[in-house]
Amino acid sequence: MKNKITEANLYMIISKTFSGLNINALKYLLPVWIAPVTGVTMRVCFAAVAFSLIDIFTKPDTSTMRDKILLLLLGAFGLYGFMYLYLVGLSTTTPVSAAIFSSTQPIWVFLISALFLKEKVTVKKIVGILLGLGGALLCISTQKSDDLASDAFTGNLLNLFSAIMYAGFLVLSNRILMKVSSLTMLKYTFIGAAFTALIVNSFYGFHAPLFDEPIHWWPLALLLFVLIFPTTISYLLVPIGLKYLNATIVAIYGYLMLVVATIVSLIIGQDRFSWWQVLSIILIVISVYFVEIAEKK
Repeated sequence: MKNKITEANLYMIISKTFSGLNINALKYLLPVWIAPVTGVTMRVCFAAVAFSLIDIFTKPDTSTMRDKILLLLLGAFGLYGFMYLYLVGLSTTTPVSAAIFSSTQPIWVFLISALFLKEKVTVKKIVGILLGLGGALLCISTQKSDDLASDAFTGNLLNLFSAIMYAGFLVLSNRILMKVSSLTMLKYTFIGAAFTALIVNSFYGFHAPLFDEPIHWWPLALLLFVLIFPTTISYLLVPIGLKYLNATIVAIYGYLMLVVATIVSLIIGQDRFSWWQVLSIILIVISVYFVEIAEKK
């Protein structure tokens, strides 16, 4: 078991590092090299095919047709909605701001669980929620649009909504995951998301200048990285971490994504240092501590 826990920690480090780099790679690609809606379609369709192929070589689980239909619907609305809001938002704000809102997901998971699943509410958790809201609102209200963020307010607002939607997706998928394997969940939710993506993309049109001649090697390399590592491998590794690590540890690893995205953004010039962002990060870190850790500690 000790080796399994060590492996799970390693997988979470790899997964969240990929997730952090994913933000920087997507920011480079969006919207110059690929339109956000097209980017969502490519990600979910690639993952749907990848997980379907992997599923061929795994042992079938005991999932029912009802479970699969629920997963398809969850992917069609929850997963696609999250990715759509996330990519459209990221295209108009900075990677650090997008990562700040992604790190608030544990707060929204608890809030949704408290409202709909009657999870216990305590003073510490209420304080955590208020601090998280304060950090999110501070980031939204203080960041100005500039050459690095064409519409920071709208982008930050969309990323906030994407974090809330993904939290809802996690709460619902976690209940279904009690009866199906993680691979079955990934396969059918991404197939559902791919179905919605193809319909939406048929209205917007496919727009990806990186495929125009001459060959743009660097944008293509970044797109392949996004499709293979953060979109496929990262999603495969997370259930392993959840199996052998408690939810508190997994929540803490979420900050690694924020750290990686922030460092890379400042190094390559995708964001500028801001004390307001630092204060937002501090508030959200403290808020997740109260929501996820303080009570259990």
